[in-house]
Amino acid sequence: MHDFVYHNTTKIIFGKSSMDNIGREAALYGKVMLVFGGGSVRENGVYDKTIASLKESGVEYCQLWGVKPNPRISKVREGVEMARNEGVSLILAVGGGSVIDTAKAIAAGVPYDGDPWDFYGSAKAPEIALPVGVVLTIPAAGSECSMSSVISNEETGEKLGCTAECFLPRFAVMDPENTYTLPAYQTACGAADMLAHLMERYFVKTECCDLTDRLIEGAAQTVIEFAPKALADPENYDVRAELMWTGCIAHCDILDRGRGENGRGGDWASHQLEHQLSAFYDIAHGAGLAVIFPAWLKFVSAKDPSKPAQFGRRVFGISGLSDGDTAQKMIASLEDLFRSLSLPVRLSEIGIGRDNFEEMAKRAVESKRGKLGSYVRLTPEDVREIYTLAE
Repeated sequence: MHDFVYHNTTKIIFGKSSMDNIGREAALYGKVMLVFGGGSVRENGVYDKTIASLKESGVEYCQLWGVKPNPRISKVREGVEMARNEGVSLILAVGGGSVIDTAKAIAAGVPYDGDPWDFYGSAKAPEIALPVGVVLTIPAAGSECSMSSVISNEETGEKLGCTAECFLPRFAVMDPENTYTLPAYQTACGAADMLAHLMERYFVKTECCDLTDRLIEGAAQTVIEFAPKALADPENYDVRAELMWTGCIAHCDILDRGRGENGRGGDWASHQLEHQLSAFYDIAHGAGLAVIFPAWLKFVSAKDPSKPAQFGRRVFGISGLSDGDTAQKMIASLEDLFRSLSLPVRLSEIGIGRDNFEEMAKRAVESKRGKLGSYVRLTPEDVREIYTLAE
């Protein structure tokens, strides 16, 4: 296990009464800019509850609507201008990962004398940002308790991430009841995203990280058990609560301390490969991960099946087989899980051919400055092979 520092200051307010706290938490900061996606928060009551809580606490607010999946830098720039003009002191994201990532980018852009894309298009991370709060409606990305933000640039066709301590939300309100009306496909994509966050951290070569391995394995088993239950019984509070909390734990960075390179992180190649799919084809992130992760596992298992085999034995209960055979059976089980959630497991199932494989592979490696992957370091040629395995 490597040396590490763990620091997370997000206040988690979880449960059926959590929405009552929005106004009291926001009032500590001053005027608020609310950031929303589409109209679903109006339909499921989240919008009305949020506004009522703010009004009860006498909080002044303005509103930014229209954040899309694979959130765009153009909306970030619009939000920065609004926040400056309105003189806000808190950016409050009401939604899922795309809304939260947009709020973080806006928060960093307000005090910055430049284009907020600078933080994504280079190695330059923000050091200061306005405070960010979250009202979570989609358990998936874990952005409500992470230092990460991912933004797409529709002008350049890039989708890039940025990590900064100032991105950590000050508070996150998490009521599982707010997820009852999620479409089944969004619930499934969220489960795939959670599982990918866990597996990205799991597949590293670091030795003596057994405690964290077992924490990841337990969280993965929770997703595997409860995602189908959420589709079968979408208004089961306990099922929704399990998924919402697992999504947060999966990406709050506690599960990657002491492992990977420099004592923090994981592999993350699959995310970079999927980001290229999202940038080129604007597909749902979770669906892209359901296609890419099994293909990546097939590629790396051919080189070193030991950790995939351990995951297969401990998470899927596979026994009596060699490492190589266990890894292959685990991958088949993972694909079966995604199929059971009505997610794609092949690029052909979402209408993607090989036209852009070469450019996507090049960009994936360049996005990590030539150091893509940790469990197995990948070249552009390797990435093209993984895309081919995903066909």
